[in-house]
Amino acid sequence: MPPRRRAPPAGARTELPPLKIVRKIILLQLVYYASATALILFTTLVYGTPFSLDLIFNWDALRGDTTIGWMLGLVWMLNSVIGVVFLLLFVARSKLIPDFALTIHFLHLITTSFYTHAIPSNWLWWGLQCASASLMTFLGIWACQWRELRPISFGGLSGTGNTNQSSGESSQPQAGEEGPSSRGRGRNRNLGSGDGDYEMTELKATTGEQAV
Repeated sequence: MPPRRRAPPAGARTELPPLKIVRKIILLQLVYYASATALILFTTLVYGTPFSLDLIFNWDALRGDTTIGWMLGLVWMLNSVIGVVFLLLFVARSKLIPDFALTIHFLHLITTSFYTHAIPSNWLWWGLQCASASLMTFLGIWACQWRELRPISFGGLSGTGNTNQSSGESSQPQAGEEGPSSRGRGRNRNLGSGDGDYEMTELKATTGEQAV
């Protein structure tokens, strides 16, 4: 007897084809940077600091001894919350959320390393990435599970119940109408009346005359 094949583990490779996975990753990464650019641009305009790509791709810009550094940290955490919305729209599977969330931050690490030509050595930057990935994963799983567990309402049930009720009411005879059974009972009652006896008497008289 041939041995049974083990089922492949659940993950992105078993849920989506490879090309679709690549498209979703690229789309999520572009949306992630687009929302971060919009938030950082708004923050710099309010703070009065000139905007530059170093605020997005330079890990040294995230510092704990400057106000703009702390604001960048809050902006990246807010960007993770916004990324949950796009994960819910593009992925919509709770068990696939960790794969895509960690992939987004891993690609951000590679992009930052290529931009600065060095691996990030700022511990605040690493802590922010861990917190951002954890927040995106937790909120993404919760949002997808809430969407998956929502009760499904069928709109035809109420209409069907009303139709059955109306058909049941229409099948019952009304007070002023007589059904077949009522007519049968009426005929049975008329058998014992005077009309029935008169008919039987007339029949007996006719039979007697024919005999004579």
